[in-house]
Amino acid sequence: MSKDRTSSAPCRVLRLRRESWGFVIGSFLFGLAATRVYGDAVGPELDNITYFVGSLFFTAAGFIQLSLSGRPVPGAESHRVERYDWWAALIQFVGTLLFNVSTAVALIQGLTVEQDRVWGWRPDLFGSTAFLVASGLAVVATTETDKLWDPHARNWRSTWLNMIGSVAFGVSAVGAYIVPGTDVLKNATVADLGTFVGAVCFLVAALLMRPPHPRYSPNQARTRS
Repeated sequence: MSKDRTSSAPCRVLRLRRESWGFVIGSFLFGLAATRVYGDAVGPELDNITYFVGSLFFTAAGFIQLSLSGRPVPGAESHRVERYDWWAALIQFVGTLLFNVSTAVALIQGLTVEQDRVWGWRPDLFGSTAFLVASGLAVVATTETDKLWDPHARNWRSTWLNMIGSVAFGVSAVGAYIVPGTDVLKNATVADLGTFVGAVCFLVAALLMRPPHPRYSPNQARTRS
């Protein structure tokens, strides 16, 4: 049994690193696409493709995170942290899928303004809400207490950075609302800035959570030799 646990530990670390890098790359692409300099340089079509590719990395990372949190739904006998971790991972994964929808809709040509408002903005709003809910659950899981601020709890920096990033994404979704009867965003500057700030927060949080690369122990080295 101990041998199996030892052998599975490096695999789990590698999956955690892939999860982290998935969020890093997705955040970088979202932050890049949100900058006016990049958008003006490449044009709206490539800018939207950048968002879409970034959302795919988010989804891949979210799936790894969910799979690492455990397949069965935690029951009453599970520790509170396990339950909050699992639900946070599930809700965040759903949020990434909604971002897949909203960014994919932006790539579709020929949509009317009303269709774009419904099929693009709503998944974006719901995805941002899912991220916010997931971040709230992660805060509870991380602190493991009733306190909302505990610098001594595990991973608290990354958890709060994700919370700030989720709030920024929510603000961005509000700014990205298309005013009825027009093709103008409610506040394009707020939409871009919120996306950029949220992406930076997610990127830094993912880097802080990235585990070191697994190294061979002396026992493993002797076994291989």
